[in-house]
Amino acid sequence: MINILVLEVAESTRLLKEELGKDGYQVTLASSEEEALGILKNDPTDLIAVVNHSPKLNSIEFMRKLSENNLKTPIMLGTASGRYKQNFQVWSSRAHVVKSSDLDELKLAIKKILSQ
Repeated sequence: MINILVLEVAESTRLLKEELGKDGYQVTLASSEEEALGILKNDPTDLIAVVNHSPKLNSIEFMRKLSENNLKTPIMLGTASGRYKQNFQVWSSRAHVVKSSDLDELKLAIKKILSQ
């Protein structure tokens, strides 16, 4: 089974977990960078979906911490704004998806990353 770690601070994560679970993915939720790093050090994960950027969660800083810990798990970013595509630090992620209530684009990005 494919394992996805979803890192998000918002409550909408439960819905995302349910939706991805329906597609056959095993989803682990983390609500902080520290929690996510702890999970990654102990459990194999096929993909990290960072689906929120807020004052509590800086996705670019999180990607830097992954690199410092030599964790090579592919990352997908989901944000409410497309402007992050302009930031070269985001380019190290495998995909960037603008969040919406329609999860189709997010699901397609996940399938594309996992098929590579």
